[in-house]
Amino acid sequence: MAAPALIFSLASCGADDSGTSADAGPNKGNDVTVGLLLPETANTRYEDFDYPIFKRKVAELTRGQGKVEYANAGADANKQAGQMQQMIDSKVDIIVLDAVDSHAIAGMVQKAKDAGIPVIAYDRLAEGPIDAYISFDNELVGEVQGRSLLEAMGSGTDTSSKIVMMNGSPTDPNAKQFKEGALAQLSGKVTIAKSYDTKDWKPENALANMTQAINAIGKDNIDGVYSANDGMAGAVIQALKNAGVTDLPPVTGQDAELAAVQRIISGEQYMSVYKSYPAEAETAAEMAVAKVQGKDIQFDALTRDRVSSPTHKDIPAQLVPVVALTKDNIKETVIEDGIYKVSDICSGKYREACAEIGLK
Repeated sequence: MAAPALIFSLASCGADDSGTSADAGPNKGNDVTVGLLLPETANTRYEDFDYPIFKRKVAELTRGQGKVEYANAGADANKQAGQMQQMIDSKVDIIVLDAVDSHAIAGMVQKAKDAGIPVIAYDRLAEGPIDAYISFDNELVGEVQGRSLLEAMGSGTDTSSKIVMMNGSPTDPNAKQFKEGALAQLSGKVTIAKSYDTKDWKPENALANMTQAINAIGKDNIDGVYSANDGMAGAVIQALKNAGVTDLPPVTGQDAELAAVQRIISGEQYMSVYKSYPAEAETAAEMAVAKVQGKDIQFDALTRDRVSSPTHKDIPAQLVPVVALTKDNIKETVIEDGIYKVSDICSGKYREACAEIGLK
């Protein structure tokens, strides 16, 4: 389990580099105001992990004097633009932005720059003149998902094996990278019988897409499903059950949502991709505070990678590694890292399945 250790070694390295609040630069002291714009609530990670972890880290870095202005767009790009305008008008010191629509938000990023407010793209690479980017290695996410799906389908898998691809939202640049990574593993090894770009990542849209795929391919002819995240994986599994499928094909996911971890334990979902939200959120907070306080050395140490968007090249970045989550490593990942307790996962109907894999 070297991957989770690597995740946290990156985070701790960032923490060591960020310095203490006592050596704040001339730009700003500890009374910083950080705007945090998150994209949706359908994925539980944002409200449950990203926001509270980010807020705690800003408070820690500023000795309790810094504050976070927070807004969630509920998957509405226009609403997010209004939220960002409000933060510009209230003169926050910096904005950390996870865009609903990475292209549509570019004008607001430019407005922030014109107002002298730096913007750090969080999790999704927004277009426009952003100052830095923090996310996971998104192509690697797709590769891990694709490779895991092939492993689950078994050694007899070939081009006669049919899969469905349930990709993410076409407005999310991460979804494109997940898809590219998965295709690098899957192309030429299986037949992609149906592929969907799922509007707004919404499970209800994934349910409709999967129902359509089942009707077109036949419920007994689907050998595996690439689902780009856990919310859609749950909808895919529901569609299969609705069609009367009892022997479910392997289904992938991403985000290690609690419901997905429980489905993995029960055997309904094969895997998820575990991404250390503490590492991402805490590093984003460190980057934001270092940027505002003029700690250039610390900021540079946190952004040693480089990425390019459709509008800008060589953007300072940090890409956090990921790990495939299966029933074999639940204890060493989401439990060991404090994301969930065994009691959270192994409740009700999942107790017996948990006991079978030694989760007590």
